This record gives sequence, structure tokens and C-alpha cells, in this order.
Amino acid sequence: MTSKTSSGRRVVVLTGASSGIGLATARELAGRGHALVLAARREDQLTALARELDPSGSRVIAVPTDVTDAASRRALIEAAHAQFGRIDVLINNAGVTVERGWWWDDSDPLRVIRVNLEAPIELVRLVLPQMRSRGSGHIVNIGSVAGRAATNGMYSASKFGIRGFSLGLRRELLGSGVDVSLVSPGFVKSEMTARARLPMPGPEVVARAVAGVLERPRREVTVPGIYRAVALLNGLLPGLADRLVRRVVIARRYGSQ
Repeated sequence: MTSKTSSGRRVVVLTGASSGIGLATARELAGRGHALVLAARREDQLTALARELDPSGSRVIAVPTDVTDAASRRALIEAAHAQFGRIDVLINNAGVTVERGWWWDDSDPLRVIRVNLEAPIELVRLVLPQMRSRGSGHIVNIGSVAGRAATNGMYSASKFGIRGFSLGLRRELLGSGVDVSLVSPGFVKSEMTARARLPMPGPEVVARAVAGVLERPRREVTVPGIYRAVALLNGLLPGLADRLVRRVVIARRYGSQ
């Protein structure tokens, strides 16, 4: 079980905290009494959220961060240590996709890999030494069902990667006292899915799953649960999955078949 501060609360670093799943997760974890270090690029929104969750500024702090920048990542970890003296949990939630059109027409599609895969790996490298030395800690990576049933070349590449990284890292750390969990959402309402004309629950379902794995560590959680069937279908009947992706996901997102 992940260690706690003397007051019984965990110190959590949460990236991508200013909107969507990150915003919902920040509210969920603050409501459960955790100390939070909120990271995102949008300083105004991040600061407003920190004040909303903790007007005193003693339990929740905002650290404007560009997760693709090495110096910014180091500053985030240093700010967490300066405020709380330790990091119990790292939640790698920051994520992007190619918002419009096909990824091969985008001017910089590899930013998806930098944000969704490279940045989490580098942040893990920064927090692991202290976690391993004290024999406790928890890494939570936010993956995607697109990391099991591919729908978009660049985004799925990043999420297949974070899934492989998470599952492999968990095994590397067996017996160390450091837990690794992967939370893989399907389509949920967020800025990233705003153009997807699909029925979707709110991001709170993912926030509750994240809070759940902190209380009871698990290797991988898929939310909403129906998407476990989607991943199974993709493996057993890939041809049928092709047709569903083409008619439901591709057509509704890109307006083409």
C-alpha cells in the first residue's frame, strides 16, 4: 500500500489537471483528503482550480508545467518536494491527440508521442529513486482503450506504448513496494472528445477509478466497463471490429467512411 504523510493523506502529483479527466480527478482526490500538486500549461485555470479546492493553499498547489520540457518537469517535482517533502503518487494524465483531420496532415503529429508517452516515462524517472529508496509509492498512468483496440495511428501508438510501459514497469518493480496501475478510459466527455458524436459518460467515472486504484492497487482498470468487451471483440473478431471502427468511430469523428 502506498505510504501516507503523518496526517494520513497521500501527496499526489497530477498532470493535465486543468480540464477533462484531470479536473475531475483533482476534485475527486481533493474530496478524499489527498494533498495535490496540480500540473498543466494553463496557469489561470490551474490556479483557479487550486484555490477552489483549497483556499488556504496548504494542501493543494498549482505548478504551471509543460510536460514536454525537461526543465519544467524537474521544476514540478522540485515544487512538490519543497511544499510537501515527498511524492507518494504520480498520476500521468496529460494527453493530447491530433484534434482535426488526419494525423498525417498535421504539422507536428509526434507531439502526441511526446506528451502521451515520452513525458510520463521521464516523470517516472524523476520520482522513482525516492519511491524505491523508501519502499513505497504509486505510479498511475492514464491509458486508453485505444491502446488495446487501435482507432487512430498516432494516438493509439502512444497509448499502446503507455500500456506496455505500465505493465512492464509494474513487473520491474515487483517486491519494491512501488505499485503501478493503468487506468484505460473509453470515450468520455472531455475537450479531446468534443468532436466525437458518440454517447459518452462524464470524466467523473475515470476520476473514481483513479481514486479506487489508490485505495486498492490494480494492474489495469478499463472504464466504463463496457469497453472491456470492446477490447475483447477486437482480439477475437478483428474484422468485425474493423467495421465498427469505420462506421462508428471514423465516420463520426472525421465525417468520412
